Amino acid sequence: MPVLTEGPHKGEFIVSQGNGAISREVVTILSGRTLQPGAVLGKVTASSKYRDLDPAGSDGSEVAAAILHDAADASAGGISAVAIVRLAEVNAAEIIWPDGITANQKQTALGQLAALNIIAR
Repeated sequence: MPVLTEGPHKGEFIVSQGNGAISREVVTILSGRTLQPGAVLGKVTASSKYRDLDPAGSDGSEVAAAILHDAADASAGGISAVAIVRLAEVNAAEIIWPDGITANQKQTALGQLAALNIIAR
């Protein structure tokens, strides 16, 4: 019998959040990205669009700015998606980091999220 692997679910990384929708915003995901729920996002300064965190970037995407709430397939063009941008506790074990990120880069990103009152537990 084959082994099936289940990916992350919408919002499963959230431990708690503010009342109503205060923790969330609709953001635009940069074209060419396919992202899973829980992906840490950076915000490209020039366009104000979000993409997966790029610690080596120099366009704003090197700064952790949000966590994607649900999967987003922007492979064919930029799309709107919901992201946690403030006032939330998240499960650190369920956050999706970019490939190759170092422990120091994760700590920096967690500090940047904490400054937005997104606290990893």
